[in-house]
Amino acid sequence: MTKTFLLLCFLIFASASQAQEVMLRGRVSDVAENKPLEFANISLLSPEDSVLVSGGMTDLNGQFDFGAPVGRYLLRVGFIGYQNYFETINLDGKSPVQLGTIRLEADTQNLNEVVVEGVKSIFESDVDKRIYNVENNILANGATASELLATLPSIQVDDEGSISMRGSGNILIYINGRPSNLSGDDMASILTQFPASSIKEVELITNPSSRYDAAGVGGIINIVLKKNEETGFNGQVNASIGTREKYQAGINLNYGTEKANYFFSYNWQDRRRIETGSGTRIANLEGFSPTLDQTQDGYEKEKNHLVRTGIDWTLDEGKIFGFYFQGNFENEKEFEDINQQNLSASGAVDSSFVRINEELSKSKNLEGGLNYTWDIDSLGQKLYSSLSYAYDDRSQDEYYRQQFYSSSGELDPSKGLVQTNQRPATSTLVVAQLDYERPLGKNSSMEAGLKGTFSDWLSGQTFATGDVDTDFVPIVVDSLNESYDYSEDVYAAYLTFKHKKNKFGYQLGLRAEATQTLGTTVKGQREIPNDYFNLFPSAYLTYSLGEESEFSLNYSRRISRPRIWDLAPIYRVRDQYNVSIGNPYLQPEFTDSYEFGYRKGWKNYLLHATVYHRYSTDVRTRITYLNDNNVAVQTRQNADTQISDGLELINQFQLGRNFDATLTGNFFYSQVNGENIEEGFSNENFSWTLSLLGNLLIPDWFSLQFQGNYRGPIVLPQGEILPQWSINLGMRREVLAGRGSVSLNISDIFNTRNFRINTIDPRFVQSRTFQRETRIGTLSFIYRFGGYKEKSEGRSRREGGDDFGGEDF
Repeated sequence: MTKTFLLLCFLIFASASQAQEVMLRGRVSDVAENKPLEFANISLLSPEDSVLVSGGMTDLNGQFDFGAPVGRYLLRVGFIGYQNYFETINLDGKSPVQLGTIRLEADTQNLNEVVVEGVKSIFESDVDKRIYNVENNILANGATASELLATLPSIQVDDEGSISMRGSGNILIYINGRPSNLSGDDMASILTQFPASSIKEVELITNPSSRYDAAGVGGIINIVLKKNEETGFNGQVNASIGTREKYQAGINLNYGTEKANYFFSYNWQDRRRIETGSGTRIANLEGFSPTLDQTQDGYEKEKNHLVRTGIDWTLDEGKIFGFYFQGNFENEKEFEDINQQNLSASGAVDSSFVRINEELSKSKNLEGGLNYTWDIDSLGQKLYSSLSYAYDDRSQDEYYRQQFYSSSGELDPSKGLVQTNQRPATSTLVVAQLDYERPLGKNSSMEAGLKGTFSDWLSGQTFATGDVDTDFVPIVVDSLNESYDYSEDVYAAYLTFKHKKNKFGYQLGLRAEATQTLGTTVKGQREIPNDYFNLFPSAYLTYSLGEESEFSLNYSRRISRPRIWDLAPIYRVRDQYNVSIGNPYLQPEFTDSYEFGYRKGWKNYLLHATVYHRYSTDVRTRITYLNDNNVAVQTRQNADTQISDGLELINQFQLGRNFDATLTGNFFYSQVNGENIEEGFSNENFSWTLSLLGNLLIPDWFSLQFQGNYRGPIVLPQGEILPQWSINLGMRREVLAGRGSVSLNISDIFNTRNFRINTIDPRFVQSRTFQRETRIGTLSFIYRFGGYKEKSEGRSRREGGDDFGGEDF
């Protein structure tokens, strides 16, 4: 489990032999504008029976590069909306064969139906993932990355920021194929720092192969940021204004030459969101009122600056060096007014508290990285390496003022409190990666790689309290003061092999990960190490029934490691009746995931059906205890097992030339067994999610986009998260001869998207409702200049590329 061992593994993988073959290289472009055509299909057919022998697909620059045995072939090049190109070629053994630029002519009839008057769908399906092109997502204009994800099918984001996919949590989030350590205790804090306008695509990888990190039992969401790659100077500016003080603006600039491409972007946000909540807890504790009734009102105000810059430099043919830097700076203020009433059995008020919470936080995240891509030879060998470093620093100061009222409603100053809490946090993240690709014969290839992820977090708090009726002299509460230093190093190596013959294709992979963690309580001087080694196999099988028709079967094993705030044994005080604390002995969760899928495309309809089964052990789950002081303590525990069985149906319709819709339904059964925690801590239910996303084009006027979604109940060992639904609507009009666009959208029109949870325990019953502001109207403007065309970043075959599928296998 050392770096030397992993390096030896890589050298063994890289020494595999391969058969000699001829490499074909070229470029595909539009004949009218000479613009590159991305993802065009290149096929080599047998002249006798037109059977597919080999093939490939163009990349983001319209270029292709693949191998084939010596022989005579019929070359076919095709792209949606263009006429097919055919040419007879002879491969005589000389390699590589340069085919130059192949220019396709528009298919006038098809172009009129699909491109000119049709609506470009945001949805693309592949064997192991779905890709959403969100530049056409009108609903998310002026929104954050978190709000953007909430508009996509299969994804649910609740008002506490928790993300689930296909009804399963524990999702791994990538930014441009890399993990992120941006400020925040939860994923919501990370995603709100990225404006939706900075995002090009979102990839949903439901059952990742061994080439990906093994973390994320519910799958991987890869957010691909915009980066232009056109030559010359060009760019885009955007701005938006939303109801109740929500402002956003940004600029993307690019300068491209023959040898280098320079890019720069800046995005600014100033957003205010109101919050409301309520809760009731019924218990039977001696000396306490049986019912606690709580209501809360407040707001949060965020100011955020995101800067990105970098260069991609072609050193020599087949050798590209890249550098990037990103800075993220945020100031946030939160205010919360909490009213708490202790009620008797008859409903009368025994006593009440009014608690005012104020929070000020600042954070900065600095990240930089290098990458190098080398096309080793004409046989198809490639080497990719990258190194990145990120540093995050956060300060958070909290101030609480609490007043007590008797049953008659009279203020009792002697029971008032003033409390302060300082919660600093820093973290570092280093990621080093090396990947090697090599063809093996006519229809086979292998890939091997090494990766090291080294992270460290230091989080703590200093909590003090004092009387409200005197000059406040803070007295530190020793039991609530602690710092937690946590390091996690993951050493990984993987090997994949794939092969395709006629209609049948498969990919087999194995990933090895050695994990070393050490948690240290700085004050208590308690060390908690945890070292473990695991193998993560994966297998993908496909069988083609013909054009646009395919069966798939796959399996993978995944892991979900605890996060810092799941582990840190530090009490976080929300109010005098509700606290939370991490569990430093929490173990990782493991999941075996199976999927069987069928994909079929017709002229105006695409069906993608998937039956899946997940079996998880050591399931990380939230548990709430009520202590003898009537304080609810929320923590995390490992439940024995969880089983999830489901069916997901994705239906994409092209209804006429100006309307398309995507209807997604996910129907699943969940069973969680937590009897190891406490008797009765088991639960099960059947649930479902529905999402309808539609695009309507009114020619020469505007585009209209609407979405409705429903998420059914989510099972927990002590109860469930209740259903929620919402409807969103947006429209956009092109202006300034197509260089600009104006859009207007309204999210959660009926203000129904809230977070509701019921907890049932032998000692108490509790219900809670929480809602951040979700009904928001936004007016946005975008202007493009210099021939700006957005390109995705990070769509290489590293974390975020294709495993296999179709003719590109």
